[in-house]
Amino acid sequence: MKKSFLRRILLVGLGLTVFSQSCTDLEEELYSDITADNFFKNEEEFIAALGQAYAAFGGLGNHFNLWSINEISSDEIAISQKGGDWYDGGVLIQLHEHNFPANNGLFNSAWGMIYGGINTTNRLIYSFEQLGTPQADAFIAELRAVRALWYYWGMDAFGNIPLVTDFTDTEPPANATRQEVYNFIESELDAVIGLLPTEKTAATYGRMTKWAALAIKTKMYLNAEVYTGTAQWAKAADAAEQIINSGLYSLEPVYSDNFAINNQNSGENIYVYPYDKVFAGGFNWVMMTLHLASQTTFSLTQQPWNGYQTVEEFYNSYIDPVKNPGPQGDVWAGLALEPSEGTQDERLSNFLVGPQYNPDGTITQDPGVDAADPNGPDLTFTPALNELFPNGWRQGGARIGKYEIERGGTNNMSNDFVIFRLGDIILSLAEAKFRMGNTGEALVLVNQIRERAGVDPFTTLTSDMLFDERGREMYVEMTRRQDQIRFGKWHDAWWAKAADPADTHEIIFPIPQPQIDSNDKLVQNPGYN
Repeated sequence: MKKSFLRRILLVGLGLTVFSQSCTDLEEELYSDITADNFFKNEEEFIAALGQAYAAFGGLGNHFNLWSINEISSDEIAISQKGGDWYDGGVLIQLHEHNFPANNGLFNSAWGMIYGGINTTNRLIYSFEQLGTPQADAFIAELRAVRALWYYWGMDAFGNIPLVTDFTDTEPPANATRQEVYNFIESELDAVIGLLPTEKTAATYGRMTKWAALAIKTKMYLNAEVYTGTAQWAKAADAAEQIINSGLYSLEPVYSDNFAINNQNSGENIYVYPYDKVFAGGFNWVMMTLHLASQTTFSLTQQPWNGYQTVEEFYNSYIDPVKNPGPQGDVWAGLALEPSEGTQDERLSNFLVGPQYNPDGTITQDPGVDAADPNGPDLTFTPALNELFPNGWRQGGARIGKYEIERGGTNNMSNDFVIFRLGDIILSLAEAKFRMGNTGEALVLVNQIRERAGVDPFTTLTSDMLFDERGREMYVEMTRRQDQIRFGKWHDAWWAKAADPADTHEIIFPIPQPQIDSNDKLVQNPGYN
């Protein structure tokens, strides 16, 4: 299904322009004489240009981006300094410890990714508007919804960000308030949602549909009290129910199928970015999380980087101390070994834990084992992490196994990156119901998710139980930071992180210093001056 749209994305090679990723640098560089007058003659030509807007999502699956700042700053993920590896000027340690200096390069990279997407959509909207045709208007609606998603992510991460919508305006923009950005996103989605495709076909796969737009609204309303001070639980429930009641999406019977190499046929995924290891690369999780010696385990063409690890306490939230006793709860994902006795939760496929085996059945050897590593040369991922720095265990931490790893694969993965799926929408509806006092309805919804995971149903529901269930279901799907903030957990201490200061300014990240240096109209977020 995904290849039809993917081929169209590849027509980006016909692109009209290359656009800067800084919101304060509004100059474009022209690389051809293609114009709206001589190019947009049929649907294929519109799609070729439209692909540029979608290609901006390709950065989600690699390091040093929007996904990274959300995950590394949460209680899900850490990247320990392993001797001389992964120090990177301390920026990763800063993120996990909630020490957020404005000159941390990850913030500027994430900002550039967001405004690169916004600027591309602004340029395309401007080009399409010059045509004034019904066909152009339909694509403009799609682009406005894509732009709304970028603004949603920007508002969530940085709060008070500039609203840039006019491609012809080259004046450096000032901050808008978080409330103003929220209002803009809501009004944009309200304006275009009735114009977006409603069908679920090969032609709409990987594109913005009515249901993807409703997913944005669901998540924005779920977090509305954080963003604006006013809760919008009823609106969150309404948007979620529209998706569910459409009948177009259903929970995949096997959780891990949503993240398989060929996950384009998932009945659960609402909105994805279609990666392809040959034609649309950039999904590098296999490199980012696996140990160097895992190259042998999976017969990879390149050596992984041994970076991203799961925080032990988060991993342990999957382990039932009664039905799966023991300090580690050894499980293996995709390594031809059955899960250990008593392990119930099928979502443990999210992780690679325990001894790692070569295709011939022998244990993978770590030739560079450090004397401090507890398991010696046998490559064994232990959930335990000894320290964030300066000499973290090279084999420490459960590794990200959520997306199926291809044996014989490259540094790029072909799994489609899931941005929105029904599992999240069901849990969002459950939370909205719970917060409105409808605990019984919320419990039924949560137990749909637990039944699919193969775990016992809850008989009651508390805020902490709902928070933990969201964590187990949504691991590394760029929701944990939001959830921690919304449930009042963000400022707590965990593993190597101390409790946050009382002023709670870390709810949003700082405006990146390079952006402030290049635009004197930008004002730094409170607490970061």
